Amino acid sequence: MPLTHTLGSITITSLLDGAGPFFMPREEAFPDATEANWHEADRRDPDAIGPDGGWRLPFRAFALRTGDGPVTLVDAGIGPADAPAASWAPVPGRLPAELADAGIDPADVRTVVLTHLHSDHVGWAGSLFPNADHLVQRAELDALELFHPELPARLLGPLRADGRLRVLDGDTDLTPGVRVLSTPGHTPGHQSVLVESGDERLLVTGDLLVHAIQLIDPALCYVHEEDRAGAGRTRERVLSTLSPLLLATPHLGAPFTPHPTTPPR
Repeated sequence: MPLTHTLGSITITSLLDGAGPFFMPREEAFPDATEANWHEADRRDPDAIGPDGGWRLPFRAFALRTGDGPVTLVDAGIGPADAPAASWAPVPGRLPAELADAGIDPADVRTVVLTHLHSDHVGWAGSLFPNADHLVQRAELDALELFHPELPARLLGPLRADGRLRVLDGDTDLTPGVRVLSTPGHTPGHQSVLVESGDERLLVTGDLLVHAIQLIDPALCYVHEEDRAGAGRTRERVLSTLSPLLLATPHLGAPFTPHPTTPPR
């Protein structure tokens, strides 16, 4: 069964679409990281180390649901065998089976928040969720030349034609306790989803965080961020202003990670 976490009346379900090795050495992905950074990151997230010592990457989406109500899905995984991510990610994904295991009918998904338009986050978007609006930041749509060339014809055009593409401009309230936050840097219109209940907070991060090393030093450069300095500033701002919180992450070894963590005694 998929792992869940409950915050107030909202259940957050982690949906694993697939897992596999990253296509480049992690030291090249984070060229400024020190040995001390790697040692601490590996201590915190040992599942991110593959059998060959490389970076092992899970690919997750997250479902948010209050009771038996409509579902908000954050991201849409790597997709089927012919998905745009097929050139580098471990397709086909298993998101439809994960949804079934979680007792979620795709027809009950009424909102899909795409944190950004990289191919490993949009793979099942569109036809699998016929009743869902798909939410994208305007800044992301304004930067389509950065993304997979099939994206306009394969996903965005059909969503527009069906009236199911919803364009956001910055922070946006979705439902009671659930809010989209603008978190640019990884891509121009990257967004994350904040869930709050009383004093408790959970952030579905998207690629605001892709590796535990970014918790060790949020300013560390990741080579696949469009605005590396801006992404670091966004991470520092979010982690400093929202913590303590629980992070729901697509690519860390564990889907739910508390921040800050308590150092070992």
